[in-house]
Amino acid sequence: MATFYERLDDACAANQSLVCIGLDPDPALLPIEGVFDFNKAIVNATHDLVCAYKPNIAFYEALGIPGLMALEQTVRYIREVAPKVILLVDAKRADVENTASAYARALFDVGGFDAATVNPYLGRDALKPFLEYQDRGVFILCRTSNPGASDFQDMLVIPKDGEVRRPLYEWVAIRAAAWNDADNVGLVVGATHPVELKRVRELCPDMPFLIPGIGSQEGDLEHSVRYGTSSSGRRALISSSRGIIYASRGPDFAGAARRATVHLREAINKVLASDGRGW
Repeated sequence: MATFYERLDDACAANQSLVCIGLDPDPALLPIEGVFDFNKAIVNATHDLVCAYKPNIAFYEALGIPGLMALEQTVRYIREVAPKVILLVDAKRADVENTASAYARALFDVGGFDAATVNPYLGRDALKPFLEYQDRGVFILCRTSNPGASDFQDMLVIPKDGEVRRPLYEWVAIRAAAWNDADNVGLVVGATHPVELKRVRELCPDMPFLIPGIGSQEGDLEHSVRYGTSSSGRRALISSSRGIIYASRGPDFAGAARRATVHLREAINKVLASDGRGW
């Protein structure tokens, strides 16, 4: 059985792309009726340009049962037209172990996702049920892209065993590396914090990073690619949601999404090529 890392590498190589599109349907912004129809149009326009799709589960839960049904249809459709593309659900789950086990079953067994985002605040036992799915990716929140991330993530922490004082996000990266027994652990590190992104990459040189914040959050793309990828120029999912799926709110929305995706992929690959790490 291929490891998650191998499957991710294959998905990136297939389309020579590190682009991850967030499928986050907001009824107030949709240019057509029907969440699945919207997602289907976006996927049809972009599936040959990306390595991953990342539905944020909150947008579907907010629509109730019809939203979850649309998510199920979307997953099934992507499997049909782009079987190599990674499906990463942005759920940020974690809880005491028995509840975390139910979350993991819901996302991996029932939802059929290749990977999920999780929250490390409760510690390793809360993530253990996810980590036990050795063929699925587990992306741990590390240094996030939101403005308030520094409230806790930058706090200097002195562990009980007397190790050196570090920011909390660095400890998350170090612990995540120690939990990576099956090549299935990744980190979420925002494009809006390039200095921290560079530091986390130094701590975890080969681990996959999910890098949100490009586009509407105005993260720095060049620094994200240069600091966020591995030494070979891989192992990063550069994520854009609103900047692609709402590139137009008119009848040309799918074409506009394709153009925005082409632009992002070309911009990423240009940085990789300039550093001698192209495809």
